[in-house]
Amino acid sequence: MHELSVAGAIVDTVVRAAEGRHVSAVRLRVGHLRQVVPDSLAFYLEIVSRETVCEGAAFEQVAVEAWLRCRGCEESWQVTEAAFRCPACAGSDVEVLSGEELEVESIEVEENAACTA
Repeated sequence: MHELSVAGAIVDTVVRAAEGRHVSAVRLRVGHLRQVVPDSLAFYLEIVSRETVCEGAAFEQVAVEAWLRCRGCEESWQVTEAAFRCPACAGSDVEVLSGEELEVESIEVEENAACTA
C-alpha cells in the first residue's frame, strides 16, 4: 500500500514542476527494488491527481531492472530473485548498479493551457 504515498510524492513533484500549466503526460522510471506494484501505482496516481494540473495526464511507468556488482570479484548480474550473493564467487559484498530508481523522467505540459487547480 506504499504506492499511495509514492503516488502523492510523484504528483506533488509534477505539480511543482508544471508551474500552473496542465500536464498531459508523465514518464516515470521505477526500479524493481522499489517493490512498487505497477497497477496499484497507476490506480493511486489517477486518484491523487484529481483536481490538480495532473488530472487526466497519462502516467507511463518504465521498469528499471535491478543489477548488482560484486565488490570482491567485480562480477555484475541482473537480479532475478531475492538472493544478493554473487553468482561467480558467492560473495555478499555487493553494490546496487540499478533498480532503486524512482524518478520523474519527463513531463509534458500544455503551454497555452493555464490551470488554477
